[in-house]
Amino acid sequence: MQKEKPENPLNNEELCINTIRILSMDAVQKANSGHPGAPMGLAAAAFVLWTKFLKHNPKNPDWYDRDRFILSGGHASMLLYSLLHLTGYDLALDEIKNFRQWGSCTPGHPEFGCTPGVETTTGPLGQGFTNAVGMALAERHLAAVFNQPGHEIIDHYTYVMCGDGDFMEGVTSEAASLAGHLGLSKLICIYDDNQITIEGKTDIAFTEDVAQRFRAYHWHVQNVNDGNDRTAIYQAIQEARNETDRPSLILLKTHIAYGSPNKQDSASAHGEPLGEDEIRLTKKNLGWPEDVSFLIPEQALKIFRCCIEKGKEAESLWQERFKTYQKQYPGLAEQLNDSINHILKKGWDLDLPHFSQSDGPMATRAASGKVLNNIAEKLTNLMGGSADLAPSNKTIITSSHDFQKGQYDGRNIRFGVREHAMAGILSGMALHKGVIPYGGTFLVFADYMRPAIRLAGLMKLPVIYVFTHDSIAVGEDGPTHQPIEHLACLRAIPDLVVIRPADATETVVAWRKAISIMEKPVALILSRQKLPILDRSQYPPAEGLASGAYILVEPQTKPDIILIATGSEVHITLQAAKILHDQGISARVVNMPSWELFEETPQEYKSQVLPEEVTARIAVEAGISMGWERYIGDRGFMMGINHFGASAPGSRVLKEFGFMSERIVQEATALLKRM
Repeated sequence: MQKEKPENPLNNEELCINTIRILSMDAVQKANSGHPGAPMGLAAAAFVLWTKFLKHNPKNPDWYDRDRFILSGGHASMLLYSLLHLTGYDLALDEIKNFRQWGSCTPGHPEFGCTPGVETTTGPLGQGFTNAVGMALAERHLAAVFNQPGHEIIDHYTYVMCGDGDFMEGVTSEAASLAGHLGLSKLICIYDDNQITIEGKTDIAFTEDVAQRFRAYHWHVQNVNDGNDRTAIYQAIQEARNETDRPSLILLKTHIAYGSPNKQDSASAHGEPLGEDEIRLTKKNLGWPEDVSFLIPEQALKIFRCCIEKGKEAESLWQERFKTYQKQYPGLAEQLNDSINHILKKGWDLDLPHFSQSDGPMATRAASGKVLNNIAEKLTNLMGGSADLAPSNKTIITSSHDFQKGQYDGRNIRFGVREHAMAGILSGMALHKGVIPYGGTFLVFADYMRPAIRLAGLMKLPVIYVFTHDSIAVGEDGPTHQPIEHLACLRAIPDLVVIRPADATETVVAWRKAISIMEKPVALILSRQKLPILDRSQYPPAEGLASGAYILVEPQTKPDIILIATGSEVHITLQAAKILHDQGISARVVNMPSWELFEETPQEYKSQVLPEEVTARIAVEAGISMGWERYIGDRGFMMGINHFGASAPGSRVLKEFGFMSERIVQEATALLKRM
């Protein structure tokens, strides 16, 4: 295959570009692991963007009005690490040399919170693109709320680099469709169209017209046919920035592993080191010293490090503008500062709804809607919606209007039937900061959201998921819509807090806890069916939910058995405890709305709630039994459902599958006889 002639490295800009290439392939080679091809192909575009357009301050990566840069194809991480080191972020060359190794700040895929300047965790393809849509959405909303005539204090772009793999993923289509509908014009995507994937040429599976697809999504689309044409790249980015009505896509024709005599345009260059011999040939081809690794020419570093002074100046000018804004609009300035730093308005939770038995029975989803609206009146940065299920999820903020093109100050986001994109967009909003994002759907559709929820847990983002229709009590919609394994699946995700309140009073506490947790995502699990509201004059306060588990009923004598339940099953468990009492059996009832919160409590508290000496235990939950062994032990019994449901009225389904107090009594007496 005839290769393009390499660039002349004596040109200062070409020297910088080749520095990115060489640094990237050297790091991958030293690690003997990684993806050198994309960084080498994208080096020219990355250089133009980072040194001529990107508004950023390497010495203050968290400056709020910076532009956001997302490398959606996170496998090309050495491109980002090279840029961060070269432009002056706190990322030493030794960290580049330690790429993909234990304890380094340069993991195989970019990780938020690990490396200064990394805006989001990427790698699972499509997620970064979706996060970028969320960031651009948050920017437009905050600009609409806080900017005043002559005071544009929120004014930045979101840039995202994607590859063919990103665009094959369905979540990208969902997010791109919504971004185009909303007209998020400060979102600019550079598409690395190198036409190579792990298996070979993309035409074995991907032959669609991407440009036409994005035009149909209402995107502004441009083509740059030479990924090394700096002038064309510059002009395309400038034109994208000038576009004020639509998000922009720049299709950039690149050569994977550009400059490698034998690996350029090959599938092997995607995810394998080039090899020592090929690296020497590549360096020779690019006019580089062949036997020197991690060489950074002084002239190249000088050019890259100009970003430091430019960034400091840009931030300084912004700080001056913000001081003027602060004097003229002190209330708005304070509100913005609090929103960015997640400082909750004093007294926001003092007047939350109070529910009593006279208000019931009430579905916890209905109670959730009332609490949400109460909080939204006080925390005006609470913003979200549902995946076309707002009337069912009760997630509409009635005091606000829709977030739509030209109405970016609205707080109700109509995500459409796009659960996966919704979850990724919520993460982008949280990463951007300034809003408290929430999103709702039926619990059964958590499956569609799982990859994005997992990354939210990994990044410890304060996102709130509102999952309603939480069990087989969904009823007539049948097994396709009745979650069985979903609670277990969500609980399996590290750093995700799952809360399943038993009634309206606990739903209030669940929302308070969800808002207050700032370092983890929270999933609220809510019922479709109406549930009794517990008489708190007879039972402990609902605030016990904050501990994850608490004793609802304590017998007068030492308990013979402990009954543990969550959500709607708490009520039949309470009935069962009364029947057992009448039969002379002492039963403690433990309400356990959140495993995660319970695990955070001191061991002393855990032992008080679940004393080791009481080994007769039954857990009751309308979901699969997996995981409950940690609380019921080897000798306990889990009353769950380990098969799919059925279509019938919810009450009938529950009865047919044994979720009745009478069955709990039967299982309890049988268990005690076996002890």
